[in-house]
Amino acid sequence: MPTCGLEFIPVRDAEIFASVPAASAVFFLRGDDPQSEPYVSKTANLRRRLQRLLGAPAEHSKRLSLRDRVRWIEYTPTGSDFESGFLLYRLLRITFPKTYSSRLRLRFAPLVKLHLDNEFPRASVTTRLGRLGGGNVYYGPFASRSVAEKFASDSLDFFKMRRCVDDLHPDPQFPGCIYSEMKMCLAPCFKGCSDEEYRAEVSRVQGYLDTKGESLVREISAQRDAASTALDFENAAGLHARLEKLKPVLSQRPEIVHRIDHLAGVMVQKSASAQSVNFFRIDAGRISGPLTFPIQSTEHTKSQSMESRLQETLDSFPHATPTTVLETMEHLVLLKRWYYRSRRTGEIFFADEKGALPMRRVVRGIARVYRGENSEPDAPNVIDASPATVESATIERSDKL
Repeated sequence: MPTCGLEFIPVRDAEIFASVPAASAVFFLRGDDPQSEPYVSKTANLRRRLQRLLGAPAEHSKRLSLRDRVRWIEYTPTGSDFESGFLLYRLLRITFPKTYSSRLRLRFAPLVKLHLDNEFPRASVTTRLGRLGGGNVYYGPFASRSVAEKFASDSLDFFKMRRCVDDLHPDPQFPGCIYSEMKMCLAPCFKGCSDEEYRAEVSRVQGYLDTKGESLVREISAQRDAASTALDFENAAGLHARLEKLKPVLSQRPEIVHRIDHLAGVMVQKSASAQSVNFFRIDAGRISGPLTFPIQSTEHTKSQSMESRLQETLDSFPHATPTTVLETMEHLVLLKRWYYRSRRTGEIFFADEKGALPMRRVVRGIARVYRGENSEPDAPNVIDASPATVESATIERSDKL
């Protein structure tokens, strides 16, 4: 709820306007009637916005005026647009529980879903998140459905998991489809493989998605090196070409795209408090915060380094409390909106598979956010597919010829 409040008296409007900050805030306007609907919004300049809404209207003006209806002004100063949007979402969720979604125009984020609870698992693109920890797993958020579909389709070209969407009832008389004809599917539909072989292929797909493609890179690299050692140069060259083909596919996957139940990290934003930044914590796609972090050391922390103070602060940051699946989907929308902006403010850092944050990068990010500098560019998906082995093998082969 709002942290500051004052009574609005029209005859003292100039004094009241001067008492509120000319800075970004989320605000709440209400009248004396408890049954009347409040006005809830965010703004980049609270004083100017209140002057427009509550100031004396000009003659014949059609501008919205709440001067004669508002009795109380409540607000919370914010340091960033993301903080304003997140606090507005929480306030509207409480104030308008039935209509907040349409007011905020929440459009759920596209996700790649791996249907592991199906007898013959497959992948699809969805905007509906199931229960985390259930049979299915989800990866995202992606910028749009078309981006998610392209990434999923291009990724599955490296595997032989089925693309069809029907529940299968394997029948040896079934003719199959174009993917089975092209040897791009193990064809469980007509028992073209054993159940164990299909489950092994699904495990390869899940490993690829869980590791952001690293498992497939390691697999193909090992096969290439083995072929080169065995002097099978044509096969080695083909495997190297396969690695090169994988590079643009992995580059489609933004840094934010994780398995949703493993999506964890910390966001750094400007703070409304002086000499400080704000932290927002992300746990399995759920957002909590803000938590204010002072840049300058206090008396009892002067002997500590920035990294140790940062670690101590993050350790004290409470985890996001368990929520409904719907609330997690809404948090992913807010995260997606901020991350995929063409010009976003603030920075985000993701935890690795062990849950550890890149502390040195976070410290540098805090300095950039505090100084108002540009964010660190997203870390590219780099494949270590050095052609040295293939090139040397090719040279050796040409010498023999």
